Amino acid sequence: MKVVLPDNSELELPDGATGRDAAAAIGPKLAEQAVLLRSDGHVQDLRLPLEDGQQIQILTTRDKDDPDALYVLRHSTAHLLAEAVRRLYPGVKIAIGPPIENGFYYDFEFPEPISESDLERIEAEMRKELSEGREWNRQEVSREEARRRFEAEDEPYKIELVDTAEGEISLYTQGDFTDLCRGPHLQNSKPIKAVKLTGLAGAYWRGNEHNKQLTRIYGTAFYDQADLDAYMERLEDARRRDHRKLGPQLDLFNFDPHSPGAALWHPKGMAIWNALEDLRRAENAKRGYLEVKTPLMWDVELWKRSGHWDNYRENIFLIEHGETTFGLKPMNCPGHMLVFSSQLRSYRELPIRYAEAAVLHRDEPTGALHGLTRARQFSQDDAHVFCTEEQIQDEIDGMFDYLAVLYDRFGVRELAHAELATRPAKKLGTDEQWDYTESVLRAAADQMGLRYRLAEGEGAFYGPKIDFFIDDALGRPWQMGTIQLDSQQPARLGCTYMGPDNKEHTPYLIHRALFGSLERFIGILIEHYAGEFPFWLAPVQLLVLPVGEDHREAAWELASKLREAGHRVDVDERDDTVGKRIREAELEKIPYVIVYGDRESDDSLAIRERHGAQSTKSLDEFLKDLATL
Repeated sequence: MKVVLPDNSELELPDGATGRDAAAAIGPKLAEQAVLLRSDGHVQDLRLPLEDGQQIQILTTRDKDDPDALYVLRHSTAHLLAEAVRRLYPGVKIAIGPPIENGFYYDFEFPEPISESDLERIEAEMRKELSEGREWNRQEVSREEARRRFEAEDEPYKIELVDTAEGEISLYTQGDFTDLCRGPHLQNSKPIKAVKLTGLAGAYWRGNEHNKQLTRIYGTAFYDQADLDAYMERLEDARRRDHRKLGPQLDLFNFDPHSPGAALWHPKGMAIWNALEDLRRAENAKRGYLEVKTPLMWDVELWKRSGHWDNYRENIFLIEHGETTFGLKPMNCPGHMLVFSSQLRSYRELPIRYAEAAVLHRDEPTGALHGLTRARQFSQDDAHVFCTEEQIQDEIDGMFDYLAVLYDRFGVRELAHAELATRPAKKLGTDEQWDYTESVLRAAADQMGLRYRLAEGEGAFYGPKIDFFIDDALGRPWQMGTIQLDSQQPARLGCTYMGPDNKEHTPYLIHRALFGSLERFIGILIEHYAGEFPFWLAPVQLLVLPVGEDHREAAWELASKLREAGHRVDVDERDDTVGKRIREAELEKIPYVIVYGDRESDDSLAIRERHGAQSTKSLDEFLKDLATL
């Protein structure tokens, strides 16, 4: 048997050889450092047999920054966590424990509740395991044998996993702990140099809120301590920037358990919201978009016609009214198509660009909710462009230009990346139609020089799409904007236009959102700026601070002049000391504070910038400076 190495050389091995055998054949040092095998973009446990002609790459401890190498390290560390918990808490029931981005977790049913203070004890037990040393051994067993084993250990979650598992059943054992697992795993625990348990959370078994709630322990692991230290530093910075903390702290919004997944926006938060809306409307007007407004809920018959009922039903909130069932809209596209089809259209009218920043609802699982970035109620800067085939390229080019303007305005272009998502298994239309729409989007992305990855099978049920992502403070990607090319729904909802041949034709539809969810975009901006918004976006741009009671009237007059110039201004006339009020303004991250005392006038204002820089300017000079921000 021969396998192909990354340099295209061939390595001859006996039949049935494993990845570990291949590493040993190359050299003893490689065999000792090997942690994982990668083949054709997929990972494979070193213990599994290779196939003749298989292309392989052996990852080692030197590949400490490789996502796949970190994946297997963290997977094995999760099993160490489960072993430690079982040793410390007799009677605990063990559920699942996968690696995730930036770490791992494991779900448990504890005999008694545990708290954050218990994590240190569990972590110490994991370090004890590491000092003792562990090796992972893989065993393939029958379904019946696995079931008997976990019945004997009284592990109901493992029994359920055995009963619902597809394919072969494999077990991994390290120390005195055996787990149901497909792998892959490290050869031994030597590469695990740094471990940290990072938190606790509740999690429903299998993500179903009707199931028992378990205790989820989060952690992370690295190949060296320096990487863990750097990660913990980033984590602390991310906590400081977390929009779920900063939003209420800056009086922007809050959440209430009476409406989970829907934010209550405060006046200061609405100042940011309205700034985005003003920008959206101004740019839309420049680019020929027409504002429309469509109903919040529709009879489910519309969702059936559009195809959403068969492909998106689980995300739609349903309302029974008499004998009719309505669905709260999770997107605007069917409504916009009804506006288009409400009258006879001519090819001379195309393209028609409808825009609407409407409230949408999607039934997200409780466990998936995450502040503003994953909510059940949100508003999307939606637009739908009805066009001919010949107009598609120009329209998409215009959307890319629009997106660049927005991202540059907020300074997030460097954080953005994209995915080109192709046809899913469950789709509308023929392969020939999808071949065409996918080729158009791919050509547009390539022409723009867009950096994107291919997401095969992740397109919408009606067409391929380019999704745009921005990373949050922890580096987690969140989908923001999207451009989707649809050749299916317009026909289903009766959208036609009269062509130059005096016959009816079906237009192409381009679905487009660039901010995406305004809530999510604001959440990302809060973390990006750490709450220190640029002047034009700051909820309170200027704070006038009268030194004493005698200066209050003049301070209010100054605030009035600043408001007339179009700025958002507050006056802090409390009796607290000037120093205390300045410190609180700094905590509120207000860009400019004007201290007004005996020596101040319109000709001489004492101006203090965020972070302490000070200057003296006349009101006219100051307003000219602000006009450039």
